[in-house]
Amino acid sequence: MHEQSIVESILALAIKNAEKEKAGKILRIYLVVGELSGVNEESVDFYFSLLSRDTIAAQASLFFMHVAAQLRCRNCNMIFSPKDFNFHCPNCKEEQVEIIGGRELYIDSMEVE
Repeated sequence: MHEQSIVESILALAIKNAEKEKAGKILRIYLVVGELSGVNEESVDFYFSLLSRDTIAAQASLFFMHVAAQLRCRNCNMIFSPKDFNFHCPNCKEEQVEIIGGRELYIDSMEVE
């Protein structure tokens, strides 16, 4: 259900920026979604079609650009992408890691007319 509030925020921001540019219609919204963001794209699509009705984004399409998870080992500083959600460092097997990428969720760009 948190996708509904996410879509409400995305939609409000998209409409605000489109209106600022005096656009009458939003055609496409490009979203960056990190692997660890916890966002379900199908739910985002569903809520977007529901919530964008009767707005300048009613006919807009969403495009998702994925960002892989990236971790940094706190022991050896190796940066790696986890495989099968195994968060152990592949170099030194340390469990203490810092998430440095993959939690992103933002509008990258939009196409309007």
